[in-house]
Amino acid sequence: MSDTENSNRKTNRSRRAFLNSIATLTAGSGMGMPAVWAVQKSPLMQLDAINQMTLAVSDPAASVAWYQGLFGLPIVARQGPTVVLRVGAGPHSIAIGGDASDNPRITHYCLAVKNFNYDDALRILAENGINEANTPSAMHSRLRVRGQQLGGAINGTPELYFGDPDGIVVQMQDASYCGGAGSKGEICSSIEESDVKKGLLSIQEFNHFTLFVSDQVRSIQLYQSLFNLSIDTYQGALPVLRVGSGKQFLALSNQPTRESQIHHVSLAVEDFDVDRIFSVLENYGLTILGEASGATGPLQAYVTMRGANRGGAIEGTPELYFTDPDGILLQLQDLSYCGGNGVLGNECGSAEAPTGRNG
Repeated sequence: MSDTENSNRKTNRSRRAFLNSIATLTAGSGMGMPAVWAVQKSPLMQLDAINQMTLAVSDPAASVAWYQGLFGLPIVARQGPTVVLRVGAGPHSIAIGGDASDNPRITHYCLAVKNFNYDDALRILAENGINEANTPSAMHSRLRVRGQQLGGAINGTPELYFGDPDGIVVQMQDASYCGGAGSKGEICSSIEESDVKKGLLSIQEFNHFTLFVSDQVRSIQLYQSLFNLSIDTYQGALPVLRVGSGKQFLALSNQPTRESQIHHVSLAVEDFDVDRIFSVLENYGLTILGEASGATGPLQAYVTMRGANRGGAIEGTPELYFTDPDGILLQLQDLSYCGGNGVLGNECGSAEAPTGRNG
């Protein structure tokens, strides 16, 4: 048996184990299974897109300048000291916290919900075991009302957060949310253009977030109960949870021995070419590691080749990563990337799920 055949058999066994775990949990609904994992009883919240992420950084002004210099992102809103940078044509955005942090990271990400209603969302969260609290900790939600002093509406702009089973914070807003004023946070009328309007690289939207979770089955069960995310593609045994009708997705990686966190974000870039992007990043001051397994510090860039055993092309699907001045990990992929097969990772939806199930 070839190494490839052996690897594929192991992958199929892992996929079957994952799906069998989901089936076991589903079969247990109402038979001693915790209520939080019971079958969804309320209308699901329909996701439109990945909308936003917020970064905690060590030097906010320097990070704003760094991201604007690389991507040319205009400032579209200010939430007090927090600066909101528009991604592509909007309303997607990157918010950079205004307070210096000794724990730089992606603090949370935001999902845009179609026809979003806060009361309905709180009810659905509660029916899935996520109840209101003062902070959006694990399995708790918080509704914040952002006032005018923080760039919100006169009567306040509601913003809803919840913590997943590992305490990873998720924000939910209307699909029109841009981080500004208005009852939906949809008013971003004071545009402050970057000095580098086009930027060195042109990013158009978020592509995906990869989360490290302690119990993959449990976390996927909750995300699917809340949002009915379909699984149409696998990266080996890792299921890709599709967000909306486009290319965006969530990947929840089972990492029971590691810290649960938002591991990285992937951004969709125009003219994806590894050599071209490496050249741009090198001229911008990053160290190019070439083909490597990871970064060891800030301002480094590398590429991994996802092979057929992990749902990539036979010759490998290039996936490009780099770290910002604080070591926060970002990924860049082609606009067509959906996490699937092909050299650009753009072939999704046709992968046959193990045991005839689609997740």
